[in-house]
Amino acid sequence: MENSFKKILEGYELFREKYTLGDQSIMQYLSYYGQEPEVMVVACCDSRVDPALILQCDPGDLFVVRNVANIIPPFEKDEAHHGTSAALEFGIRILKIKHLILLGHSQCGGIQALQKKTNDNDFITHWVSLIETKENLQNLDDYAKEALHQSYQNCLTFPWIKENLTEKKLIIHLWFFDIKTGQIFTYSHSKNIYQPLEA
Repeated sequence: MENSFKKILEGYELFREKYTLGDQSIMQYLSYYGQEPEVMVVACCDSRVDPALILQCDPGDLFVVRNVANIIPPFEKDEAHHGTSAALEFGIRILKIKHLILLGHSQCGGIQALQKKTNDNDFITHWVSLIETKENLQNLDDYAKEALHQSYQNCLTFPWIKENLTEKKLIIHLWFFDIKTGQIFTYSHSKNIYQPLEA
């Protein structure tokens, strides 16, 4: 445990050296000019699936929201607290991002909780119940991909997302990250398949 904590402290020092020191520091620039990311990622909380690390991004490149199983809830304007929806609104309406990436992944614990349907937790089961289970899906990764598609459909319930899509101001990408191989697969709407992401 101490080694893990020591590692993150050493990482912090490396971050300071790379991004904050000198007249041309990225953090100084971002502090002065603010953030203007063109890409937003909705990713899982899983410690193995860090969008900035996978995509080798610098600070300011990505606007990221992470939740269990990378779920987009449907548009609901009520008195409840909607963290993911608030992040979507900030990214799309205020930052005016151009690409929204829904990033699912293999071996997802949230999707596993959806499959098992246990009630021995306070929040997880209720949260993942936003995804409708399908009888014909047995494989955990197939469930995770189905969750991506349902999240995509939920995106379309947000009026300002649908408007930006219609006006071609926004593109939504469905990506699936395989942890074992470190490879991303992207969904092709025209072919109805996931295929390897190409640069």
